[in-house]
Amino acid sequence: MNASDNLIEISDLAKFFPVKKGILNRTAYHVKAVDGVSFSIRHGKTLGLVGESGCGKTTTGRAILRLIEPTGGSIRFRSKKLAGPGQAFKTVDVRKVPPATLKSLRQDMQIIFQDPYSSLNPRMTVGGIVGEPLTVYGVASGSELEDRVEHLLSTVGLKPDHMGRYPHEFSGGQRQRIGIARALALDPQLVVADEPISALDVSIQAQVMKLLDRLQAEFNLTYLFISHDLSVVRYISNSVAVMYLGKIVEMADTKVLFSNPKHPYTEALISAVPIPDPKFKTRRIILRGDVPNPADPPSGCYFHTRCPYVDPLCSRETPAFKDLGDNHFAACHFADRLSLLAVDRMC
Repeated sequence: MNASDNLIEISDLAKFFPVKKGILNRTAYHVKAVDGVSFSIRHGKTLGLVGESGCGKTTTGRAILRLIEPTGGSIRFRSKKLAGPGQAFKTVDVRKVPPATLKSLRQDMQIIFQDPYSSLNPRMTVGGIVGEPLTVYGVASGSELEDRVEHLLSTVGLKPDHMGRYPHEFSGGQRQRIGIARALALDPQLVVADEPISALDVSIQAQVMKLLDRLQAEFNLTYLFISHDLSVVRYISNSVAVMYLGKIVEMADTKVLFSNPKHPYTEALISAVPIPDPKFKTRRIILRGDVPNPADPPSGCYFHTRCPYVDPLCSRETPAFKDLGDNHFAACHFADRLSLLAVDRMC
């Protein structure tokens, strides 16, 4: 894969939250919500970011957009909005751009929030919500603004006469469509979709997924799709990164990861995905114990306290993020023989 195909490249991204104690309110320790995360996303493609609740998925997405300030790492992004005369794009480190430049850069990077009920201002009409980005950036005003908003609403499957209504007059699926229209208003390149269907009814989830799929093809969008639902990620993603306790433990193209997982945590997650065929039998892997406290993670491999294949080495040494070939990476001491370990365990 050519690096020039990548829209965004994240290297060693970290976000630590200080925990303060005592009457002097001093920092006692840090919660490492995101710790050394690295990945890239190609133009027009989707990376699915999966893992249990609390593993750092949402924090990663928001840190990339600088909705929260990262503690460390680099975020290299190929921006069209910052490109000068004669340039198709300009590569910048999102962490280092000054506030004035960051405002312009935000046109290229947008987010769809998880909760369609709390992410929309209840005091604003739909026309005001979708049109606000266009007004703030001076893109359109007057009748042109109204035409742009009507077009955006039609694009996501809503009617032009919805402009004068308020968010409480819509269903959850319609509200999420409004959020998607707002994200598309400034013609972004990257969209961080933070569990965009988890708060919706199952019947509506499929509609929103198809909408996101169509919009990606129509506008050549690049998605970071955050979810805990592997069946959804399998449908929409070109590649998948699996997070556990603030770290990426496995990453691969979608078909490769689902057919041949190389980390025990990924294997357990995939075994829990329901298959709509009563004749198909799967070996469900039940992980023991609970997710460790991110403020006091285990030594060595963070997953060793729950791993069915644990070895004394796992508690002593942190596994490297190995390149297994075919764009497949895993942070496990025994990644190259996981399938053999699984067979031994079944015997």
